[in-house]
Amino acid sequence: MTTLLIVDDQPLQRYGFRMLLESQPDTEVVGEAAHGAEAVRLTADLRPDVVLMDIRMPGMDGIEATRRIVATGGRSRVLVLTTFDLDEYAHSALRAGASGFLLKDARPEELLSGIRAVAVGDAVVAPAITRRLLDAYAHHLPTRPPGAAPVEDSRLNALTDREREILVAVAQGWSNNEIASRLVLAESTVKTHVSRVMAKIGARDRVQAVIFAYDRGLTRPNPPV
Repeated sequence: MTTLLIVDDQPLQRYGFRMLLESQPDTEVVGEAAHGAEAVRLTADLRPDVVLMDIRMPGMDGIEATRRIVATGGRSRVLVLTTFDLDEYAHSALRAGASGFLLKDARPEELLSGIRAVAVGDAVVAPAITRRLLDAYAHHLPTRPPGAAPVEDSRLNALTDREREILVAVAQGWSNNEIASRLVLAESTVKTHVSRVMAKIGARDRVQAVIFAYDRGLTRPNPPV
């Protein structure tokens, strides 16, 4: 059973999410919050598996609420809902520690699939989609000249050559299957490497690993088309 906290300032939106989630045998809504401060408090009290987080709310917004929830180091993971259209807040939400994001107009099966993925520690969005979002928001990333050396970071030094190669592949949007094929490794071996990489760099999931690699200059955004 996956427990959820619904956070949205629109009562009808919360009601719609609750109706969908309570129709599923493997999800349980344990609470609702209408703004960020309430979300932070209820997350601490209820410890849900997943917090379904709106971004635009009065008072404390979803980005700050996500940041505070993640900073506690608790078990709850945050799934941010965005209007996309390249929502200007999506990148900030990922940086704040969200485990992924979905569009508010996502189909019910997409929302449910995303919730289940986040609950088991996976990223909601496909790696390539994550890459495209970050490419679109490259101006939020540190400006680095072509060919510049990666930013020094003790966590990078803790990686083996193979783990560093795996991290770059993840940042380039490769799935585990693609990494296994291109590097001639068993997929189970790739999964083990990815888990070790995320543990060493302190990333909660692939989304955070991608941001880590971008910030340290291990990969660069695609040039605009």
